[in-house]
Amino acid sequence: MARKAQQRGPAIDRRTLMIGGGAGIGLLLAWSVWPRRYPDAMAAAENEVQLAGWVKVGRDHQVTIGMPQGEFGQGIWTGLSMVLADEIGADWRYVGVEPVADGPKSANAMAADAVFGDGLAGVPGAVRDEWLRRIGLTLTGGSTSVRRFEAEFRAAGAAARCLLQMAAADRWGVDWRQCTAIGGTVRHGDKTLRFGEIAEAAAGFDAPDPAPLRDDTDGRLIGQPLPRLEMPAKMDGSANFAGDIRLPGMVHASVRGGPVGDTELIGARQKAARAMPGVIDLFTYADWVAVVGTSWWAADRALDVLAPRFRTDSGIVNSDSIDAALDTALEGSGERIVSRGDLSASFRGARIITGSYRAGLVVHTPLEPASATAAWQDGRLTLWIATQAPSLAREAAAAAIGIDPMAVILHPMQGGGGCGAKLETRVAAQAAILARRLEKPVQLTWSRAEQSVQDRFRPPAAARMAARLDANGSITGWAARIAAPSTGREMADRLMRPYLARAAGSVMPTGIGDRAAVAGAETPYGIANLAVDHHPAEIGVPTGYWRSGAHSYTAFFTECFVDELARLAQTEPLSYRIAMLGGSPRLARCLTTIASLGEWQGAEPGSGQGIAAHSFAGSHIAVLAEARMEGARVRVDRLVAAVDCGRVIHPDLVQQQIEGGMLAGMAAAIAGGTGFTENLADVRGFAQMRLPMLSECPDITVEILRSDAEPGGISELGVPAVAPAIANALATLGGDRLRTHPFRTADE
Repeated sequence: MARKAQQRGPAIDRRTLMIGGGAGIGLLLAWSVWPRRYPDAMAAAENEVQLAGWVKVGRDHQVTIGMPQGEFGQGIWTGLSMVLADEIGADWRYVGVEPVADGPKSANAMAADAVFGDGLAGVPGAVRDEWLRRIGLTLTGGSTSVRRFEAEFRAAGAAARCLLQMAAADRWGVDWRQCTAIGGTVRHGDKTLRFGEIAEAAAGFDAPDPAPLRDDTDGRLIGQPLPRLEMPAKMDGSANFAGDIRLPGMVHASVRGGPVGDTELIGARQKAARAMPGVIDLFTYADWVAVVGTSWWAADRALDVLAPRFRTDSGIVNSDSIDAALDTALEGSGERIVSRGDLSASFRGARIITGSYRAGLVVHTPLEPASATAAWQDGRLTLWIATQAPSLAREAAAAAIGIDPMAVILHPMQGGGGCGAKLETRVAAQAAILARRLEKPVQLTWSRAEQSVQDRFRPPAAARMAARLDANGSITGWAARIAAPSTGREMADRLMRPYLARAAGSVMPTGIGDRAAVAGAETPYGIANLAVDHHPAEIGVPTGYWRSGAHSYTAFFTECFVDELARLAQTEPLSYRIAMLGGSPRLARCLTTIASLGEWQGAEPGSGQGIAAHSFAGSHIAVLAEARMEGARVRVDRLVAAVDCGRVIHPDLVQQQIEGGMLAGMAAAIAGGTGFTENLADVRGFAQMRLPMLSECPDITVEILRSDAEPGGISELGVPAVAPAIANALATLGGDRLRTHPFRTADE
């Protein structure tokens, strides 16, 4: 058996690229000499042995799995760990997780594509994924964690298992292929060795490339509802979040930012604020102020006394101006993002059915507001932060205080929810600035009001839908014109600017449209002639990625319009959809399942039942809602979902994420929006959001359909189809159809 020579990839300067006459020339020249092997993402401690890029084994038999994705309550530490632990044959009781630093091995180009859309179009597509890997763009988002890392983790587990089998076989003098790994042991007949006993010897062998995957059924972990790895620490309070960090001499800070737009601080009651008990110092900047105190409470109370006043030189933004901007965009030019068949020929001379819908700004509501702890010492910044984008947070912190990003040590913490809010990096930059000014550790936490006011909101959108029906009521032509901010491009410019400046030079993304702004608008239905146009809207409000992105409103537009077309065709809505899903049998199966489970009544007048279906991130879902009006409020009594997410790794995680996603989708539909007044969000906290109380939560049933397809995303899948299902249910009760998301009734 061949002994293994330790191999390490060449050292990578992830900040340096060859730049020629622009992105096309420079990146392509560089791409030909870029390395294809990168350093391992984790290192072994004294009593550990690294067996593959993502796994190491301790002499105490502990299997530690490196984790490139952040844990924000979605259970990814458990899900991805199960993939590797299952393949290596580990004992789940001896499996642990170690977050790894961002870098080439941890890069997630799939998430970058989902989040930034056409914001990265200036980088040539032929090299984009490799470029993102080389700069180490680590992201958790877009329901991509399992889809991006499952194969890699499975391969790492298989390689580590083969090495352990080789070490055991060498000791026993047998063929390693006749050994099995199960429950943290390697076995051959009546011989057994625990992983920790042979880990050091295993590192001396070469694993086959590719390593064979397990084909046995004994002791498999995949598909089992195993205990979540991070849950015991969360239950007993020992889990550390960014706000739990305590350092010697640490102080606390609270901040207050100005209104959106070109904002400048024009006044503050500094003398009165400094006189407040517990105040250590205060700092003022162009568009934000900070108070530092012996406690966060003291700092935040002093901010009230400070009463900063800002002037906004840009245009005034109100709810009416946002609506007007969307309407103006719809009347202007757009860019065709999706095209199928010959829509012009289909629409020519035909009777066209139209429908208009609208979506408003939605606030992120993570339980944990933005928080970071920073310390400056000996020319280096150390940052403890829950972030969905550690490489971007490091860049932002470094840029804020003018140091090299390599001088920033970032510790990724568990997060109390994210939903896209923790892709943003402003809290990292602010914490860095304060730590550098104070030259002592500082913990910065945004108040709930600050989290709302400084949010990067789910963008608003307006849609004009059009369709042609043939004599049988079937859809032969479909057009979706959607006005929305170019959020993907906006986020790339805001968060990726240092990388894009180095990589693309003066070459900017072409076109005016943004795939991310209309993601999900290409319907799953078999419509021969179809077009989706994006009309970029300048609304004066910063927007960002919200759980499921544009799918949260494009599914609303599509599924409400389909329901209206079914009624015009005098066809029961379920049958109408099924007839168009010949090319998507998995989604059709989801629909037939909810009809059975939910005792579908065919959307009869007065039934209060509605359905919707959607495909997202390689997964499929159908939702049946039972809803009614209770005064001016929408009341949802029941939600039934059928989910096909491919091979199920952990059934309880799927159940939890779908239930949580549906509740998030329901909350956003009936309560989660905000208006805008004088450049400030109207909503400042949970109380004003009218979020559903426990007593208002519906009965929820989730059926997970068996599937052998590749695993799809689940953390956002539950969100998009809920709002249209509720709206379709309310449409059976008579009255005006709800065409705006979040819902607003005539009585409000």
